[in-house]
Amino acid sequence: MSKTYRFISWNVNGIRAVDKKEALKWVDEDSVDILGLQEIKAEREQIPETIFDKEFSHTQVSSSSKKGQSGVALFTNIEPTFHDDALHIDILDEGRINEVHFELGDKQIAYFNIYFPNGQRDDERLQYKLAFYDRFLEYCEKLKKEGKSIIVCGDVNTAHKPIDLKRPKANEETSGFLPIEREWMDKLVSHGYTDTFRHINGDIEQEYSWWSYRFNARKNNTGWRIDYFFVSDDLKENITDAFIMQDIMGSDHCPVGIEIKL
Repeated sequence: MSKTYRFISWNVNGIRAVDKKEALKWVDEDSVDILGLQEIKAEREQIPETIFDKEFSHTQVSSSSKKGQSGVALFTNIEPTFHDDALHIDILDEGRINEVHFELGDKQIAYFNIYFPNGQRDDERLQYKLAFYDRFLEYCEKLKKEGKSIIVCGDVNTAHKPIDLKRPKANEETSGFLPIEREWMDKLVSHGYTDTFRHINGDIEQEYSWWSYRFNARKNNTGWRIDYFFVSDDLKENITDAFIMQDIMGSDHCPVGIEIKL
């Protein structure tokens, strides 16, 4: 018998900061099966026990070798058959990837919770971001050849299309909307990966997941959609919902999610 699973992703921009705001308490009322958090900026032992009351049987935390930066955490009650920090992709050990494998229905799933690098600092960092993208896609292609279905969630740090940010013309030379970054997302799609939000919602406009803290950007909805769920195309028709939780406050990002029937 098939079941509908609910997966949610959120860049919290500091898990201790959102805990002080009690901004993760919504998890207790949500039927989430996998929760992926990015940019937690904490070691595992620094994650407050008070973030939410819901208990998860499996917690995976990857912290950056640079204290107080990056970091990702994944919480689930689905029993993994494999888990890893994927340091062959995250070669600078910045705490950017949770990789878990599990069986759902007749599918062997490789699930990634990722905080992709930001390329805005300088050209060297932009080149690292692009190389990270390429290493990741190459690895996903390897897993697909081994029979795995792929689910990717997280902060991709790039808006794919002009519809995915409020001011595309003004940001054509800004990392996060550079042609070379967007070309990689085109490449991802051409290799058989589906943007679940667009698959379900089509060309709906002004749906964003990140807003600058400056200039009342969130109040004015001057945002970017840089947080995504991608699935390998064999899972595309299993997606029953894809959504952005813009009412959840506490970070400069808001959560995004999917529901998938397997």
